[in-house]
Amino acid sequence: MAFLFSSYKQKYAFLSTLLVFLPLHLLISSSVADLSFNFYGSSCPGAEFIIRNTVRSASSSDPSVLGKLLRLSFHDCFVQGCDASVLVRGNGTERSDPGNASLGGFDVIESAKNVLEIFCPGIVSCADILVLAARDAVEALGGPVVPIPTGRRDGTVSAAVNVRPNIIDTDFTVDKMINIFSSKGLSVQDLVVLSGAHTVGAAHCNTFNSRFKRDPRGNLELIDASLDNSYAQTLLNKCSSSLDPTTTVVNNDPETSSTFDNQYYRNLLAHKGLFQTDSALMEDDRTRKIVEILANNQESFLERWTESFMKMSVIGVRVGEEGEIRRSCSSVN
Repeated sequence: MAFLFSSYKQKYAFLSTLLVFLPLHLLISSSVADLSFNFYGSSCPGAEFIIRNTVRSASSSDPSVLGKLLRLSFHDCFVQGCDASVLVRGNGTERSDPGNASLGGFDVIESAKNVLEIFCPGIVSCADILVLAARDAVEALGGPVVPIPTGRRDGTVSAAVNVRPNIIDTDFTVDKMINIFSSKGLSVQDLVVLSGAHTVGAAHCNTFNSRFKRDPRGNLELIDASLDNSYAQTLLNKCSSSLDPTTTVVNNDPETSSTFDNQYYRNLLAHKGLFQTDSALMEDDRTRKIVEILANNQESFLERWTESFMKMSVIGVRVGEEGEIRRSCSSVN
């Protein structure tokens, strides 16, 4: 018998309920079978509510924190797995690496941890808080509610040397991006779908202003011909208004920057991808076809996002007796 749903929200409300009753090993690899849905149901039943409430409260005063929390989860999970190692302060840590200098949202994670330590001391990991906060940020932006298994443990090592080999730089080719995603157990489809995170958030000019410049007469000169001329002119004007390209911020999505939707893919079809890595997705047959599907079907994007984000959330997790439960997210015990 086929189930009929009038919207993706109904479909995933049903899916979220169903997942609670399915063995986790049927959904994700056996290496993370110690994770489970509603892991804190007995030990800290209000955990997910506290995290969600903290995210919502922080975003009411600073809406930009939602995109920051989502990006923070990527930079954590892709380096040593989803173990909250990016949260650790100190010289030589992941957080100290220049590649992570523009990350934000740390205070939100720490705030949630502080509340949880009052009600459930030593129970909820920073790794779970970080992944759940990113999930809740997407929901707050109008995206799907992703069913996330919990029970992650926090890592005890955070090293800057591990950052650069594992994160995507804005000038990477599709081949380089596929290689990194493949090393994390993620597919080409996951690459394109998770790139959809650029439908929200913002970036500093120095991450994309190498794609254009002013000629001696002060006119726009495209260095990257894959970029729409009028969009490049807009970016040039914005980035030229400041002497410091590391502080000037531009929305990743020029159309619907505060809504989690498939506008990012429509932007790519119009040659308005902010980063070179965005535009590159349109130049490779393996990725362009997926972009076209997602640009024309928002429900398909939201469904695939749920699948791909869940896969990312279990990369390299510590479980059981591995790692620790930190007392503070910014330092190991």
